[in-house]
Amino acid sequence: MARSAAMSAGKLSKIENGRTLPSVRDVELILTALGVSEQAKAEFLRTARATATETTAWRVLRRMGPWKHQKAIKAIEDRTTELRLFQGQLIPGLLQTPEYVRAVFSVPPALPDETRAKTVAARLERQSVLYDPQRSFHFLICEHVLRWRICESAVMAMQLDRLKSLSRLPNVALGVLPLNRRMPDFPMTCFSIHDERLVLVETFHSEITTRDPRDIETYLRTFDAFSSAALYGTEMLRLVSGVRDEFLREQERS
Repeated sequence: MARSAAMSAGKLSKIENGRTLPSVRDVELILTALGVSEQAKAEFLRTARATATETTAWRVLRRMGPWKHQKAIKAIEDRTTELRLFQGQLIPGLLQTPEYVRAVFSVPPALPDETRAKTVAARLERQSVLYDPQRSFHFLICEHVLRWRICESAVMAMQLDRLKSLSRLPNVALGVLPLNRRMPDFPMTCFSIHDERLVLVETFHSEITTRDPRDIETYLRTFDAFSSAALYGTEMLRLVSGVRDEFLREQERS
């Protein structure tokens, strides 16, 4: 059951014995793993949502094992029919190449080799959900993210080719917010909206989870505002190709 709930047996034992207070996410994953009725799940979740917003420090997730966090995110994505994701920091994890993923998890403080390998594998495993035609994905990426160098030029060029390829999937919409357009807001954080029931927000020190309908509505409005300023289709592909070509020319010169 712990595996089905994307957590360790030790954590589940602590929750069962009252030594650890479960988050709303933990409660939902456990209830789903148990296969309880939707009515019973709703009653339990109402209690768990008494504190609708949760904050988990990255240092805690790192101590628990970052690959376990990737598996917990996968469990959420596997139960999401419509995913909206705004990213002003990095290429979204679901769209990253293996080389880019390794670069992400090599940024200091670097993970031990074994931990990094398990975390990279767990992130790449999440990407299979993209090929489920019953799910839809809408990604918004700031142009500066395409240029943000966390690895060498050749790897960045391959990553941008990967973006172009995945944008052609029938259930994937990819928008890029260009630097030469006036923007409706500031890219203060990156966030993902899961079926209008859950929002995950990333800050420098923590990951924030909210199920409060008022918060979700705020993020929906923000996403729609950014979406209205983004480039899609041919214009988006032209922009991404232009940045990719810059990296290729740089690689040739070096």
